[in-house]
Amino acid sequence: MGRNWLETAVGALVLAVAVWFLVFAYQQRQSGGSDVYRVTATFSNAGGVKIGADVRIAGISVGRVTELSLDPVSYQAVVILEIAAGTEIPTDSTLAIKSESLLGGSYLSLGVGSEDRMLAHGGEIRYTQPAVSLTDLIGQVIFFQSDSSN
Repeated sequence: MGRNWLETAVGALVLAVAVWFLVFAYQQRQSGGSDVYRVTATFSNAGGVKIGADVRIAGISVGRVTELSLDPVSYQAVVILEIAAGTEIPTDSTLAIKSESLLGGSYLSLGVGSEDRMLAHGGEIRYTQPAVSLTDLIGQVIFFQSDSSN
């Protein structure tokens, strides 16, 4: 009888800890308070970028993608980023879509500019470089080779 009670208590404790971790993780994921600020970037092609993708400076993660949408006027991809509050980004910085590997997965690479003014909450990164399509590059090489042989 005592063993069943002990197993039930341990099971309840494990369940309570699991619920606490889920609540903690959800709160951390949803936090948009003072520990982050949001900036916007517009791309002609945001292929491969997904919500939750890393934003990196020099290979170090400093933020993540929180929203992707299509501008109905310009038909460009609008990407909303959350950046860690301690990370200051000059207004002339660049943002490029890079591939994790040949198998897929993309992240955004921030090239830090030299401007004295920094982006604030709601700012926009104006200089962007769209995703490069490997199939388009292969097609261009094949087309170039066939033109060169004539």
